[in-house]
Amino acid sequence: MKFFNFHTHQFTNNPDILELVNQYPQDFDVSIPYYSVGVHPWYIVEDRIDADLQIIEEKLKEHNCLAIGECGLDKRIEIPFEQQILAFEKQLALAEKYKKPVVIHCVAAFQEVIAIKKKMKISVPMIIHGFSKNNNQIANQLIKEGFYISFGKYLLKNPDLKTVFQNIPNDRFFLETDTIEENIQQVYEIASKYKEFKNNELQNIISVNYKNVFQSH
Repeated sequence: MKFFNFHTHQFTNNPDILELVNQYPQDFDVSIPYYSVGVHPWYIVEDRIDADLQIIEEKLKEHNCLAIGECGLDKRIEIPFEQQILAFEKQLALAEKYKKPVVIHCVAAFQEVIAIKKKMKISVPMIIHGFSKNNNQIANQLIKEGFYISFGKYLLKNPDLKTVFQNIPNDRFFLETDTIEENIQQVYEIASKYKEFKNNELQNIISVNYKNVFQSH
């Protein structure tokens, strides 16, 4: 692979790109080669959660299921926070059982996500996707607590994120497109510029990070 797209909702089938496509238990496309599967906090349905988790557990046994998620916590939605925590913790337990990395959706709940990681003694890699906070303190704390951070939309749209991204250690980040129209090559371009790398240097760094996170588990 030349490019690794850590988190996307659109499968492009480009041979140069390994795409980790986000899938939902109730809306699953078996033709997608590599995917993550999870219950997003926005889509928690209380009386369906056990059925969703059962589907997720079945998918986690497949070799082309690279991760669980996206799952996590979001303080800006109507779904009760306690319900979100319960769904998140159950998915983390599955991640530990099957030794799969976790793609995390986190909005205004970083301290809670960190606390749950500690409480549950999670040993698999946990990656915060779509990082948007222009806040070195939060980014540094996440790195210190063992998280990886993935950048995409906000790296392209928010120049203020440049300094935060520049300060992330090279062995702790990924790049993604999520739902944006721009392609992963454009995200790599701006990341190369900010980190002052040649394109192939950045490709090598992310390739190593990919191996460390996804092939050692």
